Amino acid sequence: MFTVGLTGGIGSGKSTVAGVFAELGVEIIDADVVARDVVEPPSTALDAIRARYGAEILTADGALDRPRMRQLVFADEAERAWLEDLLHPLIEERIRQGIAGCDSPYCMLVSPLLLETSQRRLVDRVLVVDVSRQTQLQRSLLRDQSERATIEAIIDAQASREERLRAADDVIDNEGAQSALTAHVRELHARYKTMAESHD
Repeated sequence: MFTVGLTGGIGSGKSTVAGVFAELGVEIIDADVVARDVVEPPSTALDAIRARYGAEILTADGALDRPRMRQLVFADEAERAWLEDLLHPLIEERIRQGIAGCDSPYCMLVSPLLLETSQRRLVDRVLVVDVSRQTQLQRSLLRDQSERATIEAIIDAQASREERLRAADDVIDNEGAQSALTAHVRELHARYKTMAESHD
């Protein structure tokens, strides 16, 4: 299945872009949704997280306390590495299953960590949603109600803007109007459908 990897930093507008592709009938696999699914209770991943951090890492109903986990791992490189070693293989396996079951002309994997993980191997083409660091900060602070330091740590932990642009086969500039964004997505969709038809 011809698969496009859609990526961009936090606050770049990946979900908005993915939503336009979805409206055009493209099946979307969202790595963030998969990441949430693999730690849903009951799960071995959640058991391992609880064993490491104690019951205070859970919410009152026994689910993972995501804001607390985020604060912990982005404040400590070793903890982030431990969590990634636990979750990334599980996430990749679920994504592979999703791609295998895709039922649209081509499949789209939306992943903030596409270039930082082995997920890069799962896609045929990389589409980057590009915005400035300032825009990332503004949008993320508005949306997430996280502390500025946490958002900045997430931006710093992700591939840099320059690294993403170097790895990109296609780029969508998401600083402008929604109408321009939609037009660009439609253009790319037509191109990807053509590529998918000639893909073995």
